[in-house]
Amino acid sequence: MAEVQSEAQRIGEVIRQARVLRRRSQKDVATELGYHQSKVSRLESGRGTQDITVLREVARVLDIPPDRLGLAPSPPTNPSTPETEDMRRRRLLTAGAAVLAVPATPLVPGHPELIQSLLPGPSPAFTEPVGDLPQLRMQTANARRLFCTCDYTALERTLPGLIGQLRRAAADNPGSSDLSGLLATAYQTSAGLLLKQSDLGNAWLAVGRAMAEAERSSDPVVLASSVRVHAHVLARDGHSAQAITLVRHTADQLTGSYDRRSPEYLAALGLLLLRGVTAASTGGDRSATEDFLAEARDVAHYVSLDRPDAWANFSPTNVTLHSISAMVVFGDAGIALDAARPLMRRHIPVPERRAALWVETARAYNQQGRLADGYQALRIAESCAAQDIRRPAVRELVADMAARDRRRTLPELHHFSRRLGVPA
Repeated sequence: MAEVQSEAQRIGEVIRQARVLRRRSQKDVATELGYHQSKVSRLESGRGTQDITVLREVARVLDIPPDRLGLAPSPPTNPSTPETEDMRRRRLLTAGAAVLAVPATPLVPGHPELIQSLLPGPSPAFTEPVGDLPQLRMQTANARRLFCTCDYTALERTLPGLIGQLRRAAADNPGSSDLSGLLATAYQTSAGLLLKQSDLGNAWLAVGRAMAEAERSSDPVVLASSVRVHAHVLARDGHSAQAITLVRHTADQLTGSYDRRSPEYLAALGLLLLRGVTAASTGGDRSATEDFLAEARDVAHYVSLDRPDAWANFSPTNVTLHSISAMVVFGDAGIALDAARPLMRRHIPVPERRAALWVETARAYNQQGRLADGYQALRIAESCAAQDIRRPAVRELVADMAARDRRRTLPELHHFSRRLGVPA
């Protein structure tokens, strides 16, 4: 315990010295971080230094090398160019629009078959015969199941062929709202997969196609689902305020008369509200986070879809999971763990949701400096969904945990880190 306290005090002193060296006040730094001055005061006194997200922001604002704060180095980013800056400006301008402009070329060279299927223009020449509408519905549902069970390898193989068939079927049946709805769902699933892989550039490409097809479908359920993915990409790209506005505007048009709505309608609305929770917590807006959670709980009184084969997974359990995630983002690790414990004893049918519970639990333990407990939580998450643990966001968590264990008192954590391919 003394070593943990000493390390926290060392980090606090590094932050204080960096701030003083730059002749900045606590209030000035807190304003840039989006916190109250007391937050910076607590950090400098060695309290709250377990929150990796906050420490990374402090490192950025005060230009402190991450290793000085016990963090793994940040992944390299591409240098800014006039082209990339122009792309960011265009994203901001279109953030509130119903349809995004789709780039003409892929932004990242990975997964070429999937990206090719997302590009505008003539549909790629796939050899598979085009199924009828019931078959296409079944294939689209199977793609959603692969996503929910975290079989991302199979999903990446499946999506290009599915999208190719749907695009050809839509070309043969112009104006079909059913096919537009299925295409929108396929594009939504593609965006979700690309976000899991931290491929933000191509996720924008996928969400643009999803929004366009959702508009053509004229189905409020499909549109709400596409807006949800759109908001997810916005928040991940650092535009939390725009994401909150987009969710709020769309949800306001869908709320009410819950007792007369279909389960699919309510699930789409509930998931949209939960995306608002994520965007608001990421943006540090506690008030909006609580508002979205309260509305999602209201919807959850009327619907519970919690199966890997469900079109959309929304239930009271999912609401609680997002509440836990928000608590972790705000640094309320103890409260998050208290909320997570009942779910640890409950069967959660969807592997992605089970893994999410244990990943967020690991984040909370890490905030408290309980690396051994965090490692065990990650191993449980791996047993729920092995491929989900290998996505970049989790690998970054593992890297930070390994960096904190400077004396290598947990060799199993470092072995786990190497097995995931996390740089030492």
